[in-house]
Amino acid sequence: MNNKDTAILIFANSAQIEAERKPIKSAETLFKTLNTEVESKVKNAGSPYFIISEDKQIGDSFGERFTNAIQTIFNKGFVNIITVGNDTPHLKTAHINETIAKLQTNNLVIGPSQDGGFYLMGISKHVFNAEAFKKLPWQTSALTKTFLNLASKKNISFTTLERLYDIDDLQDIKDIINNFRSLSKALTTLLINSIITKEKTICFTHLPFNSLSLSSYFNKGSPQLVM
Repeated sequence: MNNKDTAILIFANSAQIEAERKPIKSAETLFKTLNTEVESKVKNAGSPYFIISEDKQIGDSFGERFTNAIQTIFNKGFVNIITVGNDTPHLKTAHINETIAKLQTNNLVIGPSQDGGFYLMGISKHVFNAEAFKKLPWQTSALTKTFLNLASKKNISFTTLERLYDIDDLQDIKDIINNFRSLSKALTTLLINSIITKEKTICFTHLPFNSLSLSSYFNKGSPQLVM
């Protein structure tokens, strides 16, 4: 099996829609950068890829829209699909390549998120059940656990990747900054800007991570603390 048997689906809303739904300062600019970066990472994996944002999604619920998007890509003749979103800054091309490799011996690969969901899923066509998929507890902290329990009951071979943070709110951004994993300079700047309050300056003691972590990022060319 080669990369051409596997399609990558970027299932993500536009930056404008993300800005409307997430209570984050300058969210539209942040998600424009995230959308650009995730497409670049996906492109570097070398597999065919498709972007399905809100204007192409079909269904009333998230589960229906996600299921229909996956089915649309399988209908094109691919053996495997890897899905990613736009809200996991630490996602790397290496995670996608690792998933491609793991799908040679597993029918399901999950990249779990800290909040109980997942930032990546790789799945083989012959184990994809659209009706069961729609019924998963989407957008809840029970998603990954429920999904893997179901896979185990159905004797579906699966494996997982490392756990990463995705962005739902400001606390997630603080955790991502404090994680010490590498990010692009542009994205690091945007993430730090997004946690700066509306006041003119920040008081470090109000931030739930230590000053050592912050200073290491600011010393790498991060923005000034004065707006």
